[in-house]
Amino acid sequence: MNKAQLIDAMAKDASLTKVQAKKALDSFVKSTTVALKKGDRVALVGFGSFSVAKRNSRVGRNPQTGKEIKIPAKKVVKFKAGSELTGAVK
Repeated sequence: MNKAQLIDAMAKDASLTKVQAKKALDSFVKSTTVALKKGDRVALVGFGSFSVAKRNSRVGRNPQTGKEIKIPAKKVVKFKAGSELTGAVK
C-alpha cells in the first residue's frame, strides 16, 4: 500500500474527504518526525511504538573489492509492533 492508497483507505474508513485524510496523515508524519528528532518516543497503544536508537560505527566490507570500509555511527528509527497489531497479522 502506498501513500495515495492509504489516504483513500483512511478517507473511506473515517468518512473524510481525501483532502482531509491527506492533511491528517501529513500531520501525523510531521508530528512523529519532530518528536523523533527531539529524541522522544512515539507510542500508539495497540499499534506500536517508534523510537530512535544509536547505531555504533563499525567496519564493513565492499562486496565488489573486498576492501574494508568504515561505516560511521548514526541514529536510526526503530518500530516495535504492539500486541494488537501482532495478533491481527498472525
